[in-house]
Amino acid sequence: MPLTSRRLRAALLATASVTLVAATLPAPQPLGIGDRLFPHLGNPGYDVLSYDIQLTYKGRNTEPLDAVTTIDARTTAPLERINLDFARGAVRSVEVNGLHADFATAGEDLVVETPSPLPAGTPVHITVRHTSDPSGDKANGGWVPTADGLAMANQADAAHRVFPGNDHPADKAFFTFRVTAPKNLTVVAGGLPAGKRDHGDTTTWTYRTEHPMATELAQVSIGRSAVLHRTGPRGLPVRDVVPAADRAKLEPWLKKTPAQLDWMEKQVGPYPFETYGLLVADTETGFELETQTLSLFERSLFTGTGYPEWYVDSVMVHELAHQWFGNSVSPQSWSDLWLNEGHATWYEARYAEEHAQKPMERRMREAYARSDTWRAAGGPPARPDVPTPDHKISLFRPVVYDGSALILYALREEIGEAAFDRLERTWVRVHRDGSATTRQFTELASRIAGRDLTAFFDGWLYGTKTPPMPGHPDWRTETPRSAAGGQGPARAPKPE
Repeated sequence: MPLTSRRLRAALLATASVTLVAATLPAPQPLGIGDRLFPHLGNPGYDVLSYDIQLTYKGRNTEPLDAVTTIDARTTAPLERINLDFARGAVRSVEVNGLHADFATAGEDLVVETPSPLPAGTPVHITVRHTSDPSGDKANGGWVPTADGLAMANQADAAHRVFPGNDHPADKAFFTFRVTAPKNLTVVAGGLPAGKRDHGDTTTWTYRTEHPMATELAQVSIGRSAVLHRTGPRGLPVRDVVPAADRAKLEPWLKKTPAQLDWMEKQVGPYPFETYGLLVADTETGFELETQTLSLFERSLFTGTGYPEWYVDSVMVHELAHQWFGNSVSPQSWSDLWLNEGHATWYEARYAEEHAQKPMERRMREAYARSDTWRAAGGPPARPDVPTPDHKISLFRPVVYDGSALILYALREEIGEAAFDRLERTWVRVHRDGSATTRQFTELASRIAGRDLTAFFDGWLYGTKTPPMPGHPDWRTETPRSAAGGQGPARAPKPE
């Protein structure tokens, strides 16, 4: 129902002379945690511990799903209202700690008035009954319709178009997904299976994560799917979800994953989650996505003829590398995105060098030549330009891919291969299951190198011009072209 004040209602019963100004809270407004790139994303005053998301899919991927999202959180400041990020759904009711709560919408926030003021440090249990609408603009993310159902693509700011929550990677939480769908469909979600129950002509599938996850990394697949199982390093369960009709056609690609996992573990240490696999969806998004434990890939990447084998392999490794860089260690702010994409691109290029004779030095020299153009078009790697309001994915520019891998190449040249490898392993171990900042990375690099690298990083991360490349004084940048011409070579589909 619309937001009203219980204090106002009580006062009106007692006396007709109480004024509205004295009795009501300020008007609801969208809040944020101050992210420079997404000012209204995330919400202050509480820390989410877990989400329990119930979805009922009725068989049509244009029809809203019935949903119940339950959030367990702890307040970090006194609250009389709780802001949740939520859009593209109808809210039917809200409860806080088992009591009915009034609510209103403001921008893309669902603003909930708590039944009583909540002091800092208070556990809070929020239940939102709502719909989850997949019929919105696919370009803005959230639900992605497939040929036989739905999948999710929530990066960067689209999880709140699927379910209410604190939609920022600085607030990671455990997830439980309970999805009811017609019996002829298969449901798979991030994490591991935790039960399956038939009732009538539908089945409810339950999955739970064993590690905290950012909202943008949530994944639910609903469709006529085959679920294929194999084993990775150290007995790791590897689970792929593919269109049932394509299982034989896709097998030559899927069987590569265990060896790719083994290769990544040799680079940075043990895989950080409970399972991994590929979700191959019959849809066109223009990108691949590192959703946690179940990376989303377009079917056409594997079944088309436009991509050489080495390129597809490197895209697979790119998304796999994100499980360490971006998923296990998430960005504290979206300006830290270069840590995600730079590292994933770095290991993608390393893999192509070792397995397809694609020299890293040549790729980095080409990136260096274009780097000033990329910086002019998209901002410095650690201070990227704000994405366009109607196309938030425009944040994912060349400067955060090869332009940021170039920083890692320069760093390895500056501190040496042994120190660089120690930095990589230490980074993912120390910050596992957390969110981390660019400053934490640069300070760790300085400690491992045994010297202050502030000046080095200031130029490479924040400069409008690319600094000289250590060890390669002959490398030159090109004169920056216009922003339209500065997007670098097309990467279709663009690995994210």
